[in-house]
Amino acid sequence: MNEQLEQLAVNAIRILSADMVQKANSGHPGLPLGAAPIAYEVWAHQMSHNPADPKWMNRDRFILSAGHGSSMLYSLLHLFGYGNLGISDLKDFRQLDSLTPGHPEYGHTAGVEATTGPLGAGLGMAVGMAMAEKHLAARFNREGYPVFNHYTFALCGDGCLMEGISSEVMSLAGTNKLDKLIVLYDSNSITIEGSTDIAFTEDVEKRFEAFGFQVLAVEDGNNPVEIGKAIEQAKAEKEKPSFIKITTKIGYGVPAKEGKANAHGEPLGEENVKILRESLDWPLSEAFAVPQEVYEHYHTLARGGAAKEHFWQQMFEEYCKTYPGLKSELDEYYNESSPAGLLEDEAYWAKTGKAEATRSISGKALNYIKDKLPNVIGGSADLGPSNKTVMEGEADFSADCPEGRNIHYGVRELGMTAIANGILLHGGLRTYAATFFVFVDYMKPMLRLSSLMGLPMISVLTHDSIGVGEDGPTHEPVEQLTMLRALPNMHVFRPADEAETKAAWYSALTSLHTPTCLVLSRQNLPVLENTGKDALKGGYVLKRESGEIADIILIATGSEVGIALESAEKLEQEGVSVRVVSMPCLDLFEEQDEAYKEAVLPENVKKRAVVEAGSSMSWGRYVGLDGCYITMDGFGASAPAAQLFEKYGFTAGNVTEHLRKELLS
Repeated sequence: MNEQLEQLAVNAIRILSADMVQKANSGHPGLPLGAAPIAYEVWAHQMSHNPADPKWMNRDRFILSAGHGSSMLYSLLHLFGYGNLGISDLKDFRQLDSLTPGHPEYGHTAGVEATTGPLGAGLGMAVGMAMAEKHLAARFNREGYPVFNHYTFALCGDGCLMEGISSEVMSLAGTNKLDKLIVLYDSNSITIEGSTDIAFTEDVEKRFEAFGFQVLAVEDGNNPVEIGKAIEQAKAEKEKPSFIKITTKIGYGVPAKEGKANAHGEPLGEENVKILRESLDWPLSEAFAVPQEVYEHYHTLARGGAAKEHFWQQMFEEYCKTYPGLKSELDEYYNESSPAGLLEDEAYWAKTGKAEATRSISGKALNYIKDKLPNVIGGSADLGPSNKTVMEGEADFSADCPEGRNIHYGVRELGMTAIANGILLHGGLRTYAATFFVFVDYMKPMLRLSSLMGLPMISVLTHDSIGVGEDGPTHEPVEQLTMLRALPNMHVFRPADEAETKAAWYSALTSLHTPTCLVLSRQNLPVLENTGKDALKGGYVLKRESGEIADIILIATGSEVGIALESAEKLEQEGVSVRVVSMPCLDLFEEQDEAYKEAVLPENVKKRAVVEAGSSMSWGRYVGLDGCYITMDGFGASAPAAQLFEKYGFTAGNVTEHLRKELLS
């Protein structure tokens, strides 16, 4: 290989990245200048990828966990020819509606495998991708037919490794021996505030050895050949994931910035960009100008990637002929419409007529679903028996049993959610993650990414409200419903009984671009009449008023729906016409047309009330300033659940009294 041409190819990444940041007068030039040789070696010589087919099933994945270095990723995508990302797109870096936003966004720019930016999140998603590859390979590969046989590369920096999520996910990666996961550590010893010595002096290599990684080191991060040798050594390791520490210089090529904190997150300045060109012996002075020979070199590399896919496709065609049954099953794994068949499945929707906790109903629904949808895989943060999320008769995913469908995440809610995102990003699998509802606080940052990326991640969140009882206020969620409902593109489903719980699962499984949180009770809930598939609309009339027009509309969710119905009966006996609306999912209700919403909540009925053992902040749009809020805006207490519902007023008697006093007096 022509060393001079290779160096030009590396420097093209540096120059384009610096020009992008300078033109935008915003961004992070330091990482691209230091890490360009790493990125080039991986993309040019170590990854199997085809720019003409960014969704090739067996492509290697590259996750830029240090997402602030996005200009480097966009430079690579442009040079390799992904999605016709042109120079004009690079010039629009960080501008409105451009294909080159400040941090990489999945689904927005061809070739971006994950939305990254929150440091460490990319590491978690990379672990999920590696787990998905290992599981699918165990299920579908046959001797001579490596249908799933790809690597997941994650490039991280010091900040990623400081974030606690890195320990959560890397620990699990080592435990599960994800040998096709290769973590590249851009070790430049600089963060925004200065040298990492002020806050980060641990021995990172020993830490990763303790996690169960093969640990390698490259002392000169400006040497692609040595980087390549380390990656080849990583690929040769078949029992452990690999961690490669690569020592780089942030802001390489600009003496005034090199190795300094101010290289991290501010433009270099016109004079320093000029100096960069000189120090790199860059042949062109014009901004965004790249020699044609460099483009031709990248196009040659891209054709090599296309050839790799071609050979894989030939193998896959032969596989499909040899194993037609596996081919049909694989098609179903990737068929997004498969869960829709549950809608007309009478056995799925059949009611037992038994008072039961919605967590238990959910567990039974899951165990029915897992036989219908074999690509469902998931687990809990060490709470499977309590969350009722163990798939009976299915093996546990592990280093020795990657075909297992039950994932043991350990006590790692944040990492669990990032990994679940990665499983979905990989493709071919549907997944769920579970914990107690109050601990969704630990999941929230990664749920936000689920929403932002449009991933149909399913969160099973049990032990809702003060129904948790004796565990006390540390375990009793109050504000969490409102927190989740505030997330754009998130369905928060709090079902009242068996039928609504099954509707919640159906909605979650058939969602294509919206994650769903299933918020479930610990305590048994009564059997309700008239619940059913109408819950798929988010809100519906559960009990119609006795009169021509309702005097009061009473809205409730979850465990409080039964209480609302009891209260309505009491008031009806007093001659008050009451409509009861079950609102298991506000988000879905808002997606209905205006005619439907008016039919459920007619504008001419002004007297409205809500009953929910959670924050009142969710309900203003439906209940109004003059409505009655039987909600909970303080913390709970430690006592049996029945006593707490009495103490905080969630009884039919108390609800009735409030309605008399606030709406009927």
